Amino acid sequence: MDHATHNAIVSFIWNIADDVLRDVYVRGKYRDVILPMTVIRRLDCLLEPTKVEVLKRYEFLEAQKIYNQAPQLTKASGYPFYNTSKFTLRRLLDEPSQIRANFENYLNGFSDNVQEIITKFKFRNQFETLEESNRLYGLIDKYLDKDINLSSEPVLNETGNVIHPGLSNHGMGSVFEELIRRFNEENNEEAGEHFTPRDVIQLMVNLIFLPVKDQIESGTYLVYDCACGSGGMLTEAEAFMQKLAEETGKKVRIELYGQEVNPETYAICQADMLIKGKDPRNIKYGSTLAQDGFRKLEFDFMLANPPYGKSWKLDKEALEEKIGKKKQVTDPRFVVDHMDLPIGERLELLPRVSDGQLLFLVNKLSKMKQDTPLGSRIAIVHNGSALFTGDAGQGESNIRRWILENDWLEAIIGVPLDMFYNTNIATYVWVLSNRKQGTPREGKVQLIDATGWYRKRRKNLGKKNCDLSPADIQRITELFLNFESTEQSKIFDNEDFGYHKITVERPLRLAFQVTPERVQQFLDKADAKAQPLVDLIQDEFGTERYTDFNQVRERLEAELADYKPKPRQKDWALIRETFTEKDEAAEPIILEQTEDGPVYEPDSELRDTENVPLKENIETYFAREVLPHVPDAWIDYEKTQRGYETSFTKYFYKFKKLRSLEEIKADILSLEAATEGVLQQIVAG
Repeated sequence: MDHATHNAIVSFIWNIADDVLRDVYVRGKYRDVILPMTVIRRLDCLLEPTKVEVLKRYEFLEAQKIYNQAPQLTKASGYPFYNTSKFTLRRLLDEPSQIRANFENYLNGFSDNVQEIITKFKFRNQFETLEESNRLYGLIDKYLDKDINLSSEPVLNETGNVIHPGLSNHGMGSVFEELIRRFNEENNEEAGEHFTPRDVIQLMVNLIFLPVKDQIESGTYLVYDCACGSGGMLTEAEAFMQKLAEETGKKVRIELYGQEVNPETYAICQADMLIKGKDPRNIKYGSTLAQDGFRKLEFDFMLANPPYGKSWKLDKEALEEKIGKKKQVTDPRFVVDHMDLPIGERLELLPRVSDGQLLFLVNKLSKMKQDTPLGSRIAIVHNGSALFTGDAGQGESNIRRWILENDWLEAIIGVPLDMFYNTNIATYVWVLSNRKQGTPREGKVQLIDATGWYRKRRKNLGKKNCDLSPADIQRITELFLNFESTEQSKIFDNEDFGYHKITVERPLRLAFQVTPERVQQFLDKADAKAQPLVDLIQDEFGTERYTDFNQVRERLEAELADYKPKPRQKDWALIRETFTEKDEAAEPIILEQTEDGPVYEPDSELRDTENVPLKENIETYFAREVLPHVPDAWIDYEKTQRGYETSFTKYFYKFKKLRSLEEIKADILSLEAATEGVLQQIVAG
């Protein structure tokens, strides 16, 4: 289909909304009618040539009381869908007075896969509005206009010349996608929830397909988007891969798979698949996190722009099972039982419930192919929090650790601000693969700063005020493929992003002293039999201040050896709580004596942590950075945890020299002159 035909069809359908729906619907609601009607008209065109045969087969099956009719009816229609109503859209116009009832009868005749699309579109909810305003007949009539052809067959004139060419599945898909794009732009505030700009998608498909274009062989490839929205990423990926295959003389079959939680967006995606001749059953409805639609499948190529900054609390509750007395997430996608963990210890890949974006990446990584030459390649969009949120041992850091220690991350590309419709925060494209081994990328990660490469839009689309031009996309792609260090491209070892979080302890130091106030405090908290114990303590220590509680404790233990009743553990705890106070000059409290020396009791209030780069020896770092400042400190190795984070700001920071005082003074004087003394009057006044 040529560009002019494409634009003519899109414009015609777009104008239907203005011609028929204006004053009945607000512009933001036009799509509630136009999108489902476009799908229905396309299906109507495809089914019209076999309508008679389908009705004959249907009548026969009904007479024979055969209930599983779908296999034979789809065979009769020639498509994976059919319609058993006696009506077509054209026949509906024969009975204007019965237009709504007949239209409902017509829709009810569609096969179950089309019924699901109609239901998710909530199209039947529009009937009352369309009927009350007398627009339903006009709407159907517009779609049957002789100036538009949504059929796959060409329209000929009396002499056999083509008036309107037939519309292929790909051509119809392009028309439908353009309508979706326009309607999404009309609803800028919500477009970003299910629509990724085409310039970003083009960059993503470049990054996952071009590195392996010479390795693509003839065969079947599976492409997956776990947050597929209206299916734009899937269709762009298919078109790009088909183009690459044709250039190398390969014949490929591409199966598209996706999952979407928004019902209307899911309907759009399913309709798009149906229009293009794809199997709509490969698009699943529901939350990817809570309901994995493809448990047993692995995919060759995967893309996604998942929601970020969005709670996944309900998904977590759906995933949890009660194990003993605790609830745990047991889904194998989100739990790792290997790496260098102690036996039986699990590494939970669960970020905080307020933001589940990284779980979509974890889901994809669980579906990588292990036994094919290409393995799997992934491109996914995240915001900045995915790079650094979460401390060592927490879910986000565990996910980054899992990715980097398995050497799956190829690159992270920082794209310009204001690239998306509903957010102007920093966003990043992650590129991952499980075939880095044996390549220059093994053990390495490439960071690309493309934040300054864009062109400004003449008109904002929501918060999107810039695009990646073809030249920008090409420049980023070449930087990625070249895999060289430049001002915009930095190459690191995986370990450069990792650190050991060590816990630094310092000893508890207590001074002991008996005072009347403390005696009364002890008696208030102890039981009635405590007076003899207090008398003994007062007789032994008087009111002198002791800075070595270890000696005090030894003397007390000796004096109380024959004391009746024998002091309980809580009595000892109360003695320490009441008669001691922290003192930096006191001796540290000894827990036990060992062959290596005393083991001190740590002071929880002095406890601190340090992040030691993975490439640095912990003891060396500790001796250099900690001991010179606190010589009595030690490391509690049992609390050491490994974490990973990435800071684009640190790696691409460019120092800007501060302005001199002379420059600032000159600006102030210039401003003063421009305001004709007003500034001086304000300051003086």
